[in-house]
Amino acid sequence: MSSDAHDTLAERAGTLDAQHAATDRRDAFVIPEGVIYLDGNSLGALSVAAREATADAVSRQWGEQLIRAWNESAWWTAPERVGDRVGELVGAPAGSVVVGDSTTVSLYKAVHAAARLRPGRPVVLTDPDSFPTDVHVTRGVCDQLGLTLELVSPADAIARLEGSDDVALASYSQVDYRTGELWDLAAITDAAHGAGALACWDLCHSAGVVDVGLAAGRADFAVGCGYKYLSGGPGAPAFIYVAPEHLDAFTNPILGWNGHATPFAMSPEHVPADGITRARVGTPPVLGIAALEGALTAYDGLEITDVRRRSLSLTGFFVECLDGLGIDLPVLTPRTEARGSQVSLRHPQAYAVVQALIARGVIGDFREPDIVRLGFAPLYLSHEDVLAAAVHLREVLDGHEFERAEFASRAAVT
Repeated sequence: MSSDAHDTLAERAGTLDAQHAATDRRDAFVIPEGVIYLDGNSLGALSVAAREATADAVSRQWGEQLIRAWNESAWWTAPERVGDRVGELVGAPAGSVVVGDSTTVSLYKAVHAAARLRPGRPVVLTDPDSFPTDVHVTRGVCDQLGLTLELVSPADAIARLEGSDDVALASYSQVDYRTGELWDLAAITDAAHGAGALACWDLCHSAGVVDVGLAAGRADFAVGCGYKYLSGGPGAPAFIYVAPEHLDAFTNPILGWNGHATPFAMSPEHVPADGITRARVGTPPVLGIAALEGALTAYDGLEITDVRRRSLSLTGFFVECLDGLGIDLPVLTPRTEARGSQVSLRHPQAYAVVQALIARGVIGDFREPDIVRLGFAPLYLSHEDVLAAAVHLREVLDGHEFERAEFASRAAVT
């Protein structure tokens, strides 16, 4: 590595950090000293506000108010309140997003309800390379409703939909969790609508870092998790979006008391609540919602379009660093702006490469079969961090550090 190349990149990093200073929220997060955290696409860093909100919910609200906190601290209405805040980030109108279940449960509700809105259409489309839970859930719904699941790549979805009259739902992830490729939500949704079908989107790898634009893109349903870029904490509640025009006809396949119009009437007959509240099921995870609500304050005063620009700058600069430092690994992530907020590289010993980076304080993750996956959470990463991570990667590869025996042993979580 030439010192001139490094110096040029270092100067550029400083310039870019100055340009994006308005979206720097590093002080809002707890980042251990000496760590460059490139795994916010799997588990977001601890938010200072999330820590404080959780402590308050435990010590003051639960500890002092006890059951009165359902009213006095507005626990009961938190799913809709926090849902509206998430909705602002993903371009959804107020009253169309609610938080409270896992992504898996939320996706089940969305796919099941969407399929029932298109009776007589026997086919549901999803991506064979989507995150496994998406395929599992969608297949399960198809089995239960007597539908046919077709595994069709997002790249081929528009062609499959054109001129068809058999598709009930196209259900896709906006960002490929392995490669980071960003799919065209609006175009695929338009193709689905043109075929008389509905569209459901998984936003787990786009919420908080992509200008999703659910309403602008005319999406019918969407789900996403709270623990990745939104930094709501491990196991944070997910969210579900139901477009306003579908709310009256939305049928929740899991009829719980929280989705009832008058839950405290304790009626054995289920009458769905008005609006997005009908998507609720059971008692919400109050502490998890409190943490997520605290974490979302990091976005206060920011426009998601500006966060997106910072994200694209960080990932683009990382690829620039790879090129400038002579790191010759295949880049799976598009070099165009058709990417989320990650860069995925290919290496035959990818798991060991990731472990060697972690030993140096650069935390990323591995995905089968040979993917080094690095996520760039824009609120707390700088371009200086990006360059430093690239230098560490170069040294891991040049020094064959990944060949050390301790980096080959796989832990349960990769």
